[in-house]
Amino acid sequence: MIILYYSFCSSTMLVINKVTIYYLPAPTFVLFCQLAASTLVVKAGGVMGMIEVDKLEWAKVRKFIWVVVGFLGTIFANIKVLQNSNVETFITFRSSTPLILSLCDYAFLGRAWPNTRSWSCLTVLLMGSVGYVMFDSGYQVSAYLWLVTWYVFFTFDSVYVKHMCETLKMTSWGRVYYTNFMAMLFLLPVLPILGEHILLSNVVWSTYTVAPLLLSCTIGVGMSHASYLLRDAVSATMFTIVGICCKIVTVIINYFLWDKHASLEGIGCLMVCVLASTFYQQAPKRA
Repeated sequence: MIILYYSFCSSTMLVINKVTIYYLPAPTFVLFCQLAASTLVVKAGGVMGMIEVDKLEWAKVRKFIWVVVGFLGTIFANIKVLQNSNVETFITFRSSTPLILSLCDYAFLGRAWPNTRSWSCLTVLLMGSVGYVMFDSGYQVSAYLWLVTWYVFFTFDSVYVKHMCETLKMTSWGRVYYTNFMAMLFLLPVLPILGEHILLSNVVWSTYTVAPLLLSCTIGVGMSHASYLLRDAVSATMFTIVGICCKIVTVIINYFLWDKHASLEGIGCLMVCVLASTFYQQAPKRA
């Protein structure tokens, strides 16, 4: 059930974000709205006794600072990639992350090396990613620079958050609250510096701008919660593999939604990555 919950949120969130920043090209403002919405929803649920939310404690806040740095860096770079390229470009490069994370699982999180079958899957993932780049007719240097930035933050975030889930006992909703509330505070002084308020003053607010924003905020709450539930249950590499598998739905939605998608050759390379990921086996804990 956790995988299904996460898959629904993950497969729809990427496309919704792409649509949102297409009609409202202010990624930092969009991210701030999503963080604020998640914070308010979780806090309200805790106050009404509907969910269990950890109270703010300095000892936990101090440990969560690096979680917020990784989270914010990953999300912001994610949105900038979507602003400068198509959805398939992001998914394909995400498909290669298990190669790095499997090494991190072994080095930092006590997992064994992947078996031969899993290494084969990871190699095919890399080949599919290289193939996609070769067919990427919409190549933009800025998009790939943001992809490299995202790669660094995502790797750190995946490993460190898994470490936090194993060492700091909190409820899943408590982790959602801490992450979104602290990230919102970090982002607040950045908004005027980036000058997006000037852009927002020229935006024509309509259904096309408001509806995607509200939908992205709604799915964002579920995405935050589902992410922590799944991270708690599986390894960092397996968490990423699940995310890649559920992107099949993302590709289908994006292809039929509009023309902001990759070529058929590029989508073919992406599907090779996704299919290879389905055969990956999670490495066990070392004895």
